[in-house]
Amino acid sequence: MTETPFRIGYGYDVHRLTPGRKLVLGGVEIPHEVGFDGHSDADVLLHAIADALLGAAALGDIGKHFPNSDPRFKGISSLILLQHVGALLTQHRFTVLNIDATVVLEAPTLSPFIDQMRQNIATSLAISPDQVSVKATTSETLGFVGTRQGGAAHAVVAISSH
Repeated sequence: MTETPFRIGYGYDVHRLTPGRKLVLGGVEIPHEVGFDGHSDADVLLHAIADALLGAAALGDIGKHFPNSDPRFKGISSLILLQHVGALLTQHRFTVLNIDATVVLEAPTLSPFIDQMRQNIATSLAISPDQVSVKATTSETLGFVGTRQGGAAHAVVAISSH
């Protein structure tokens, strides 16, 4: 089998917004009246990134590694899950080259929190924040995001084998 010098992965995650939950994105708790519902902290950004990394390395997805039926992951910080994904990549001799992610959420404004998200992601994966791009957009009031029923994130990553 021939080694591929680099691989690309894509990840997507979506969660419902619900009262009584914290809004956590990129490991940052963002003040808001609703948060994402899920088994863990439901951080759609980190879940999309983790799925993209696992996909690029052909290691499955976050459901395989962190099933929502496992009580060990109830309420867990997705930063811990991302650290585990980073360790899996290292174990399989992969290095993260870059991450480009977009959060799709109607409110609140995320720009004040983007730099901390980038730092959290970089720290979790032992890479530089310069290798991490996080952007935010709305859906212009269309669909489940536009009606504020939920939020989503997309991520594209590049990794290399060594």
